[in-house]
Amino acid sequence: MQHDPAMPKGPVDPDVDLTLDARTGRSPDLAVIGVIAIGGAFGAAARYLVGIAWPAPPQAFPISTLVVNVVGCALIGILMVVVTDVLPRQRYLRPFLGTGVLGGFTTFSTYAVDIERLVSAGEVVTGLLYLVATIVGALLAVSITMAATRRLVARRMR
Repeated sequence: MQHDPAMPKGPVDPDVDLTLDARTGRSPDLAVIGVIAIGGAFGAAARYLVGIAWPAPPQAFPISTLVVNVVGCALIGILMVVVTDVLPRQRYLRPFLGTGVLGGFTTFSTYAVDIERLVSAGEVVTGLLYLVATIVGALLAVSITMAATRRLVARRMR
């Protein structure tokens, strides 16, 4: 069997392989799909509740979505250190919390819709500020929490 150059040579994410891989003959892992679905329901419900508790007026800066995305990225930074350095053999932890809960909680699709809504309403500066603030905030959040968590883990391992 010849390798298709358009396909990766190995699994892209061994925890969350939702396709039948003709190379290995593996079928989808229904337990992993289940924990992702359950986690996603919790994360989406939490995001929905934040939106209800802290709605943004139509032409205002969508601060609640910004906070959800930055906090979600901070938690992803912590989680990635925990699942790689502290609890690497916990098969369902990353799919449940990372892909499920935090994937359902963060909302970069709403972020894109918010930018389009602001720009269409003539709030171009607000839209651009929101665009930059979200990207910078999310990247800083994940970087800072990963570094801080690694330092904390290293200190506790001594």
